[in-house]
Amino acid sequence: QVQLVESGGGLVQAGGSLRLSCAASGRTFSSYTMGWFRQAPGKEREFVAAIASSSGNTYYGDSVKEGRFTISRDNAKNTAYLQMSSLKPEDTAVYFCAASRILWATTVQGHYDTWGQGTQVTVSS
Repeated sequence: QVQLVESGGGLVQAGGSLRLSCAASGRTFSSYTMGWFRQAPGKEREFVAAIASSSGNTYYGDSVKEGRFTISRDNAKNTAYLQMSSLKPEDTAVYFCAASRILWATTVQGHYDTWGQGTQVTVSS
């Protein structure tokens, strides 16, 4: 089972960009579908993006489907990324990466059995 550590969060002005990284331990990273979720204060955790293990297919949540966010992975580095651009104050949240044995880019939180500790992203207006 992998262990996940997120990094790259911080404070950014509206319209700015950040790239989150999710470093995984273990030698089986390429076999996991990777997902990003976020949780804003007082709100439920929501799906942001996922990238499938074998196909590399991606899927995005409704709040970021306009193309502001891009998920990617580098299996040689055991790392998944979330490139975020044109950030808005409503993107402020704790961002979590997660790993799943499901073969497709699943949006279902229950399909992810390993989670990172989260990284804070704050977008100021």
